[in-house]
Amino acid sequence: MKKILVTGAAGFIGFYISKKLLERGDKVIGIDNLNDYYDISLKKDRLKELEKFKNFKFIKKDISEGIPVEEKIDLICHLAAQAGVRNSIKKPFDYQKSNSLGTLQVFEFARQKNISKVVFASSSSVYGSRGNPPFKEDQNANDPISLYAATKRSNELYAKVYNHLYGIKMIGLRFFTVYGPWGRPDMAYFKFIKKIFKGEEIEIFNNGEMKRDFTYIEDIVSGVLSSLDKDIGEYEIINLARGEEINLMDFVDLLEKYSGREAKKRMLGMQPGDVPLTSGDITKAKNLLGYFPKTSVEEGIKNFVGWYKEYYGK
Repeated sequence: MKKILVTGAAGFIGFYISKKLLERGDKVIGIDNLNDYYDISLKKDRLKELEKFKNFKFIKKDISEGIPVEEKIDLICHLAAQAGVRNSIKKPFDYQKSNSLGTLQVFEFARQKNISKVVFASSSSVYGSRGNPPFKEDQNANDPISLYAATKRSNELYAKVYNHLYGIKMIGLRFFTVYGPWGRPDMAYFKFIKKIFKGEEIEIFNNGEMKRDFTYIEDIVSGVLSSLDKDIGEYEIINLARGEEINLMDFVDLLEKYSGREAKKRMLGMQPGDVPLTSGDITKAKNLLGYFPKTSVEEGIKNFVGWYKEYYGK
């Protein structure tokens, strides 16, 4: 049994990681500031699920102010962040505080407590809009087109420094469009299903000419757990994707299929900071982590819509 600090434990991915760790017998100390970027009741309901486990301890805290943990920690899984590409254009200082300063606090805590390994969340957004897909970890990721992406790329560089100076093993995971039950209401697919059930228009950007490497949450969890468990190197950056992009309109078709309703669509241009394509090469994840995503997009959407109906009583 290990004692693992999970930042962002009430968030989408943090909730799933914490739950899997608890189910297998690890002790989890979860930290989250429970901000109101999206519906806080969803975060609280995730926490209620985690608090069913005796080996879970929760601390309500903004990590940018420090990590108030005195007990010995074996590993850190750092998932806390201010999410949202578009929102980062409107509120840049929120992202500097949560993502940059918050990550620095986590890495400093690891140094001070002699923690040997940190697994942290990065993002496919770091690839920007240049380069040839599928994106590989060794290609240029120094042309971000949103502040969110810039903070995520800077975190990778912070990690490189802390590995070099202090020997802390750093594993950065670039997540590609994670979706599924208990997901984030600010994400497009979540907004779409909400408006579909309300009979309202959904806004489709770039006139639907978008492709995403949609990755189901359970597959992401498998990659994160392998990163925590395996001794794979001193400093690694790894894509976690499905490895197969899908047209946005095909994704909408699946939402319509499993909701049993037709979406009212409003086509719009591209939004600032957004990219037309995300596509991840997962060769490195397969080789280092034994990562093989299993969930098809159709199965994932079916699961999500089923959960949404149950959770919101649709």
